[in-house]
Amino acid sequence: MNPKKPVHSERAPKAIGPYSPAIRSGDWIFTSGQLGLDPQTGELAPGGTAVQTRRALENCALLIEAGGATMADVVKTTVFLLSLDDFGQMNSVYAEFFNQDPPARSTVQVAALLKGGAVEIECVARLRSSDVSVSRRKQ
Repeated sequence: MNPKKPVHSERAPKAIGPYSPAIRSGDWIFTSGQLGLDPQTGELAPGGTAVQTRRALENCALLIEAGGATMADVVKTTVFLLSLDDFGQMNSVYAEFFNQDPPARSTVQVAALLKGGAVEIECVARLRSSDVSVSRRKQ
């Protein structure tokens, strides 16, 4: 049995290179970094950091759901910003997606992002069925 399985969603943007948009490995789902790309056009959503943050998180949600989880199952995110001056814009949109028990997060400024993006976000989620108490009962 392959311990990792690529996860795709017809509703999410296609990969821009030789990588999987997400991987499910056991009870875990790892998304690749998601830009604020419109899935229909493959281009950045117009409107800057806040709009691109929303689209990037929506893209993450599509992949996580395709893998069998929800955004409520996300335990860790990494946010890459072109400029930390845009942290407030990103953070206000981010809070809409994670308003209760938010995941651990790292946020870093980067020199550049593909396609001239303002933000890129990756998520790690754990399926709820993998609760520790459930795992222990199986042993």
